[in-house]
Amino acid sequence: MKNLFNKQDVDEMIDRINQLTPETQPQWGKMNVAQMLAHCNVAYEMVYTDKHPRPNAFTRFMLKLFVKNAVVGPKPYPKNGRTAPQFIIADERDFETEKNRLIDHLNKTNDLGEAHFDGKASHSFGKMNKDEWNVSFSKHLDHHLTQFGV
Repeated sequence: MKNLFNKQDVDEMIDRINQLTPETQPQWGKMNVAQMLAHCNVAYEMVYTDKHPRPNAFTRFMLKLFVKNAVVGPKPYPKNGRTAPQFIIADERDFETEKNRLIDHLNKTNDLGEAHFDGKASHSFGKMNKDEWNVSFSKHLDHHLTQFGV
């Protein structure tokens, strides 16, 4: 798993993103490439913006209990797995805009560094350590770049 707090690993992810084109087709799933990039941006929007409402206390408890280990654990995501409602991108998106936003998010995360994230509360799971943050970001992005063959 790549460490998105390491500049070399971030650059490798960005190289993979730059291999995508608006015509790149998925190997599985329903999203087109621009929608996938927008979907990946949601994880960062939850950290850097107030765009997505925070779940209530009961929902956060349930997410922490039943979902967190799948997100921050080492086991890869299954193909065609369930997607949380706020991550569903049904409308059309601009490929270049979403690609540039994702690259900016990766660079911002790397620039802030692991110390910024160590002990930071996530939108859905409460406080997470730097390794959990890295796995949540890295595993999700790797899953979707693999989905699109890069």
